[in-house]
Amino acid sequence: MKKITAIVLLIVSSLGLQAQDMTAKEIVRKADEKMRGKTAQMEMTIKIIRPTWQRDMGLKSWSKGNEKSMILITAPAKDKGTVFLKRDKEIYNWLPSIERSIKMPPSMMMQSWMGTDLTNDDLVKESSIVEDYEHSIVSNETREGRECWKLQLIPKPEAPVVWGKIYTWIDKKDFLQLRTEFYDEDEELVNTMTASDIKTMGGKVIASRVEVIPADKNGQKTVMLTEAVEFDKPIDDNFFSTQNMKKVK
Repeated sequence: MKKITAIVLLIVSSLGLQAQDMTAKEIVRKADEKMRGKTAQMEMTIKIIRPTWQRDMGLKSWSKGNEKSMILITAPAKDKGTVFLKRDKEIYNWLPSIERSIKMPPSMMMQSWMGTDLTNDDLVKESSIVEDYEHSIVSNETREGRECWKLQLIPKPEAPVVWGKIYTWIDKKDFLQLRTEFYDEDEELVNTMTASDIKTMGGKVIASRVEVIPADKNGQKTVMLTEAVEFDKPIDDNFFSTQNMKKVK
């Protein structure tokens, strides 16, 4: 019994040591992979909140790694059936009203996605939060009652990124990004993203509520609520095709 206890203590101690010895880049990489798995299928509600009105939008999404994703709008009625397909760095939009798909040009990448506080470029995520930034641990803080690393991300020279600096708070237990602040090249805060309502869904501990809050627009934000999620269910590459956009349900 003493031998078994000693082995267990050694394993626990080793795991704790590994977590403490992780580099800033390894922490960011693990957090970045947290919500993807090999594949992910989700049902979400998005609330677009403005000072004088609010609009809810329902969607289903399918993703495979970081290169392929499909989003189907399920509500409201006027947007139902609209589909977005991402393949690598390209986005296609299926519009049921005209029964055709459109490839989005680069000039549309910084426009608002479906009236939210996200952009079309946020769907593409051309830049990599892991590879295009230099990472450093700034401090240890508490968020949502969880011990977190606060990390600073500075873009590498010539990296194709929008942000001049990013701060992100990642919890030490489940590697959840609980808060992320995005700054422009003049170091002015542009957007804050917060994550809360931590639950076990699809076999993983995730934050089921994410809010995107613009710094210069009082009373405005976008709230993303995860209703259901399934990870690592095989999805064929052919699913992510322009032909399938008009068929997906």
